[in-house]
Amino acid sequence: MTEETTDTKGVRLTAGDAELTVSPDNGCRIGSLRIGGTELLRQGPRYGSFPMVPWCGRVELGRFRDGGRSHQLPVNSPPHAIHGTGRDLAWHTVRTGPDSAAFTYDLADPWPYEGRVTQSFDLAADALTVTMSVETDGDSFPAQAGWHPWFLRDLGEGGADVELSFTAEWQEERGENHLPTGHRIPPRPGPWDDCFGMPDGVDVTLTWPGRLELTVTSRSEWVVIYDEQAEAVCVEPQSGPPNGLNTLPRLVTPIDPLEISMTWSWREPA
Repeated sequence: MTEETTDTKGVRLTAGDAELTVSPDNGCRIGSLRIGGTELLRQGPRYGSFPMVPWCGRVELGRFRDGGRSHQLPVNSPPHAIHGTGRDLAWHTVRTGPDSAAFTYDLADPWPYEGRVTQSFDLAADALTVTMSVETDGDSFPAQAGWHPWFLRDLGEGGADVELSFTAEWQEERGENHLPTGHRIPPRPGPWDDCFGMPDGVDVTLTWPGRLELTVTSRSEWVVIYDEQAEAVCVEPQSGPPNGLNTLPRLVTPIDPLEISMTWSWREPA
């Protein structure tokens, strides 16, 4: 079923025993994902899973260049700009159905270019696929897109903490300014607030022992893992590395939009 929930002012989708709430008025974030009645995402001030667009992670000093033009973004995580503007805005609802929905917003100031972002959600009994695109009919511009979920470290009822499992080809060396230095190093043990490279696609498994196994996959090769907080861990597929507007720009053009998708699939652990 699909309904507007009064407590979150969001759109609720259901499939089997999976229940998803999306909040278009609050940055089009996933506010809640419940499997069999169990919440998987942190609630409270930093909650759910929000889209990172039109950039991911930090942009150094909030500045990036596009050809001969230099742009200044709001420094919302001094001394850098972080996580884009899409999470701060109300999105427009395009369609809703029993187990799917789509939303859009138009890029505007403080982002210096015109364009449109679309995010869609498709829920099944054992998986969620989220897709995001950035399009333009005007000037080309560099952009990034991705997601920042806050998965609960434990699911309550005295259960064990989540265990992360992944194999990366490299880790982006992180400098004192919290940005990649440009050097690729062998993956190091956590805790992490780091970007990893997976050329065959993002593939990270979260296991809550005895409770649930959830795998995050994406055709993108970039993922940030953040597990330095006590209550939650983050597995963030994204279209490029932090500060990528400067170091690895991906142009959005009228004939070549930026598209990225991720899938969360779950099952009871073996």
